[in-house]
Amino acid sequence: MQILQMPLLDLEARVEQELTENPFLERESEQEQASKSGTANEAQQEVPQTKAESELDQLRENFERLEKEYGDGRSEQRPVADDGEKRFDAIQNVAGEPASLHEVLIGQVGLLETSDRRRKILEYIVWSLDHHGYLSSTHAELIAEINAQLSRPLETSLGQPSPPETETETESGTEAEGEDETVPTADPSQDEFLISLAQLRAATHPALAAKDLRECLLLQLDSHGEHEGLLREIIDKHLGDVEGNRLPRIAKAAETTIEEVKLALEDLRHLDPAPGAIYGGTTADVIVPEVMVQEENGEWVVHVDRERQPRLTLSRAYEQTLKDLPKGDPAREWIRKRRENAQWFLEALRQRKSTLRRIAETIFEHQRAFLEKGVESLVPLRMQDVADTVEVHISTISRGVAGKYAETPHGIFALKFFFAGGTTKDTGEETSQKAIQQRLRALIEKEDPKKPHSDEQLAKLFSEEEGVTLARRTITKYRKAIGIPSSTQRREY
Repeated sequence: MQILQMPLLDLEARVEQELTENPFLERESEQEQASKSGTANEAQQEVPQTKAESELDQLRENFERLEKEYGDGRSEQRPVADDGEKRFDAIQNVAGEPASLHEVLIGQVGLLETSDRRRKILEYIVWSLDHHGYLSSTHAELIAEINAQLSRPLETSLGQPSPPETETETESGTEAEGEDETVPTADPSQDEFLISLAQLRAATHPALAAKDLRECLLLQLDSHGEHEGLLREIIDKHLGDVEGNRLPRIAKAAETTIEEVKLALEDLRHLDPAPGAIYGGTTADVIVPEVMVQEENGEWVVHVDRERQPRLTLSRAYEQTLKDLPKGDPAREWIRKRRENAQWFLEALRQRKSTLRRIAETIFEHQRAFLEKGVESLVPLRMQDVADTVEVHISTISRGVAGKYAETPHGIFALKFFFAGGTTKDTGEETSQKAIQQRLRALIEKEDPKKPHSDEQLAKLFSEEEGVTLARRTITKYRKAIGIPSSTQRREY
């Protein structure tokens, strides 16, 4: 089941790992070359009786080498043999995990010329950022946490220590030591923290460690020297109106025109709402379609990509040696286990391919209209329907389509895309939710941007033009699902 659930790229990495660790597995092409080589040497089968002994010696050498490398791990790294270069190259060429926001910023903090104490403060601030680059705690909370980590509390005035905590400490130092009252009261105005924060922003991004979007945008204006103006007023007082596209309200409050507001919003779009996004990040997912649907002689045919799927076979190199080894020999047991693992892996690959093909064939048998006309012709399809046809449990279908993609005449789609609920038209024809969403998008694209349709109007249009009766709240749900804003937000002034 684990092999079935793997996307193709993960499967390729797993195959390379198995080829490296298990000598009983080899690529089919390698076996064919070995077969040709064996035919050329048939005349040498009547070799002196030392051949079996040399095979056994070679087997023992391989056994000792593999046990050292994959056993206790204490052996030195061996040079890659010529016949193994492709396997190791494939593993070594896999992209590593990208550095995270925190890792990149910690690296930059390490390059700053500052004291060890200041560096600790900067590192603590960095580790307190969320993935957008905002502070997840208030200044007061951070100062309290930092003070708990430092041997000397943060200073309220540079070069001078913090004032005593309590009257008891000022009157009797001995009594204060006995009570271990070392954590000072958090004070967000403490200079050392604020200067450290300013140093971090100067070295990275002017809005890093902002508490919210408003502060993030205002900090960027400060860095540009824009301390007044319409844009600053909009950010400071009207971000909610900007989100709701209530431009007339902004213009009235700012005593200006809608055109001036629109110009200011153009400048707003050049500011960075997520200062942490430029640091670190993730690699883009590589989509490799494993299933291909093509029209051949008027019929739709499903293929599982054979080029990308490795063709493996069970090596027979050690079979005769296994028979010759006496019972109880550790090499015999080692060979037996590796051979069983290889057989299991080959069977898992075969079952994965067979199951995926049957699932894909069943999906596209139901979705023939999609193959001919496109997304607007998708019909409702449940995983249970496919499971009943393929005669497997529904969990097998769920795992089988996870991370798998199909190349169709209308583009590349995840196999999960073809499973969706739906509704029935007034004509009795079934249509899927995705088809409804596609038609909803088309209706909105045709509307007048200065007088966009409300959800109530869209529901009426659906009934008149598409023959589908939908409630207003259903239109709202579908509109949000495909990321289309409300009519108020879509309106252009």
